[in-house]
Amino acid sequence: MSNKKVVINKKTNLLEEKTYNYNLQNVKEPQLYREIFDYDNVPKIVFNNRFVPQAMPENIWITDTTFRDGQQSTSPFTVQQIVDLFKLMSRLGGKNGIIRQSEFFLYSEKDRQAARACMDLGLKFPEVTSWIRANKKDFELVKEMGIKETGILVSCSDYHIFKKMNLNRQQAMDKYLGSVKDALDAGIKPRCHFEDITRADFYGFVVPFAFELMKLSKESGIPIKIRACDTMGFGVNFPGAALPRSVPGIIYGLHHYAEVPSELLEWHGHNDFYKVVTNASSAWLYGCSAVNCSLLGIGERTGNCPIEAMAIEYASLKGRSDGMDFTAITDIANYFEREIGYVIPPRTPFVGRSFNSTRAGIHADGMLKDEEIYNIFNTKKLLNRPMHVSINNTSGLAGLAYWINDYYELPDEHKIEKTHPVIAKLKEMIDKAYADGRSSVMGDDELDAMLLQCDKEFHKKLLLYAQ
Repeated sequence: MSNKKVVINKKTNLLEEKTYNYNLQNVKEPQLYREIFDYDNVPKIVFNNRFVPQAMPENIWITDTTFRDGQQSTSPFTVQQIVDLFKLMSRLGGKNGIIRQSEFFLYSEKDRQAARACMDLGLKFPEVTSWIRANKKDFELVKEMGIKETGILVSCSDYHIFKKMNLNRQQAMDKYLGSVKDALDAGIKPRCHFEDITRADFYGFVVPFAFELMKLSKESGIPIKIRACDTMGFGVNFPGAALPRSVPGIIYGLHHYAEVPSELLEWHGHNDFYKVVTNASSAWLYGCSAVNCSLLGIGERTGNCPIEAMAIEYASLKGRSDGMDFTAITDIANYFEREIGYVIPPRTPFVGRSFNSTRAGIHADGMLKDEEIYNIFNTKKLLNRPMHVSINNTSGLAGLAYWINDYYELPDEHKIEKTHPVIAKLKEMIDKAYADGRSSVMGDDELDAMLLQCDKEFHKKLLLYAQ
């Protein structure tokens, strides 16, 4: 830990002041930020117009909590389902380990069996880590299983310290530091989960505690990670937003004032206010190497940040995929629906059945000319998800032509235009169905039967072309 007051920032090559040393403020009454969180109203977003620099680390990655936080929100997975999803996750993250770690509960024999089964796969990535209660018995369990890193809950807001644990800040810090020392004594890398950080007294507790952890890390020679947990989804990424809700402020403060290296910083967010993806991206942009996510964003209440979203975000920020296999995203979605029975809302980005479908006739007309006009990227190539048209009373002639070309997978030389005679006949039948009171979207099998009724010979040709 540096005692210098002016040091060179190796990333910017600029001199920076290090004049602030934040000590624990062991207050008698909890700091609940009632001017922001008054409970009877929507939480306020306060600005102080203090700006911190963006400083995305050279190496950024994703970690997984599907089988820990995620599984708390769904029917329990079987061991085989966990193994299958773990393999798909490894395929998505690729050989470079963009999905670097996956955490498991170790409470029950089933939890331990699942962790062992995934470890026995011999995959380099993701690494299996654990999440335990902070006691010596659980640390020994982690060690016996050969797991090198474990998460430890260290709640950091006064809501938790005073109101849940009935402790003061000094007592909480002493308890937490004792647990971390137990982990170090067992030869295990601790990952400290700073729960409820977006309601915590950042300079009165968070930074002093993180600073003590970095001292322990240096003394022991064992890296101690800090996971900043936006437990309630209160984080915001707006420039100039004030703490405790500012994601840039949290990441910058931990890195700059508590001297936590980027590679030991991790962000864990929830989606209570629809900000989970932008907050995770901001954590990367402002100096955090890891963002913690779950498959399809499953997790408590509104869920965690979706892994598939951050895989795409990674490629957007880096300009490359670094070995990720995005087609695994589609296979993961299919597995959840077919094998687990999980219902994915159809318009969910990247994984919903209708995320790249259109019903609007004017959009279908554009797609018939060039699908790039209305598709976000080449979803067929990247996700193995061709763009689709759903047919209803607004689809128009172009929509029907696009549906025929797509459904029967017609080669370019046999694709039809909206002026083809069969299109007018099919549209007449569809219009009548809706005039008679139909309100639902037409199914593919239904349209196929209608097309057969319109023109048997043409239908036969379509089937031949599709073979």
